[in-house]
Amino acid sequence: MATEKLLQGLSVFLVGMMGAGKTSVGEVLAHKLGYRFFDMDVLIERVKGCSVQEIFAQEGEAKFREVETQVLNQLSAYTQSAIATGGGVVVDPMNWSYLQQGLVVWLDAPVELLAERLAADDTRPLLNHSNPVEKLTTLLEQRYALYSQADIRITIQPDQSPEDIAIAILESIPGILT
Repeated sequence: MATEKLLQGLSVFLVGMMGAGKTSVGEVLAHKLGYRFFDMDVLIERVKGCSVQEIFAQEGEAKFREVETQVLNQLSAYTQSAIATGGGVVVDPMNWSYLQQGLVVWLDAPVELLAERLAADDTRPLLNHSNPVEKLTTLLEQRYALYSQADIRITIQPDQSPEDIAIAILESIPGILT
């Protein structure tokens, strides 16, 4: 049976650390499934009228997480969508009730790869830290058990393209839904 039929319109939520590739993989996955694609950070920026970085600077992480939960609540009602969540979405237990309206896929990338991908990115408020690798390691340690609750875990290799990862997700879905 085709993966699209197995999903029966179920949305796919991509979770994982910043830099794991949720947005780029989500776009490819949406295309392959004939789904809409949503990037939660982009939607949060539209709702607030400023960047994620500005929200963190002006209102703090707690306010950002509040808006993130509101956006996720709205998105969880949608079907046939691939949704790239923020890296910290898993921290709020309320968010799991929304994520579980769809299929949750953890893009698990090693810290070294995340650090390499994010080295030139100055738009990540949580990485405004003297040692970004240490911060990424701490965040991953704090979130690991939460990410582990995902329906599917895809371990990201440095040489994998978003296309390769999307295919790996599609190949994993039958094992979960049949």
